[in-house]
Amino acid sequence: MTKAAAGSALSTALASIDDTVARLSHLSRRSYQNPYTALSEWPETVRPDEEWFSSPEYVSLYGTRMWDELDEPARRRLAFQEAANFYSLNIHGEKSLMRGLAARLYRPDLLGVADYLHHFLDEENKHSIYFGQFCRKYARIYRSRQIAGTETRPQHVEDLLFFAKTLIFEEIVDYYNRVQARDGRLHPVARFINHNHHYEEARHLVFGRRLLAVLWEVCTAELTAEQVDDVRDYLSQFFVMTWREFYNPDVYAEVNLPEPWELAETAWTTPYQRDLRRRVSAGCVKFLISTGILSEEPHDAY
Repeated sequence: MTKAAAGSALSTALASIDDTVARLSHLSRRSYQNPYTALSEWPETVRPDEEWFSSPEYVSLYGTRMWDELDEPARRRLAFQEAANFYSLNIHGEKSLMRGLAARLYRPDLLGVADYLHHFLDEENKHSIYFGQFCRKYARIYRSRQIAGTETRPQHVEDLLFFAKTLIFEEIVDYYNRVQARDGRLHPVARFINHNHHYEEARHLVFGRRLLAVLWEVCTAELTAEQVDDVRDYLSQFFVMTWREFYNPDVYAEVNLPEPWELAETAWTTPYQRDLRRRVSAGCVKFLISTGILSEEPHDAY
């Protein structure tokens, strides 16, 4: 199939989600908000030793011996820095996402979803404002250790991988958002950021699942068995890389915990944390397997 024919096939397939695109675009317009006024007053200071900014059961050291040894103020300080790390991961992820969305705006074969891509891009930019404001005002923006790949793949495969990675990252993040938005122990600013992100991400996830199913349907007509294996291996490793960043040695060093790299490895292999990663990923993995994009769960992530 030529590139032009592949583009025509995608355009035709996208017509099947026209109603979804129209509905989500309408909802985005109806719930549009100004990120500079939605949270009009940020506290001048916060008290990391005294207040929770992450749900403790979702802190990366929960379930380890180190967590048991920390006193309550130290646990809260760690949870505060992990909130900053979580928001930093979103900042880095959304920078990459915004670049990818902008590159696909008004591409002829993607015109059917162009209206919603605008909303998607706008909302991700607003999310970055909230995350960035928290990190710059109260903590820091942690670096990302994700390394961009240099391998070039056909356009339809690149599209599939881009939207699949977007879905994986956003499904994991949204799980944390839902839990922490409802957690009455958390500082109001943390609850607001998590609630606001989930509120708009819910639409992104609906769009992502529908679009990814269409992309996979179109791709399977073109992919060789070797390319299918490459897609599956790549996405399985992306699961691992995404989850690894939740266990950040820089965070542990920030709160003066000993041997931060060894601590990250210990936390990664702790049974409680392995079960947590599987539980958080379960909905996304089930979807990817049901569509055929993955053939099994990404075992190395657990």
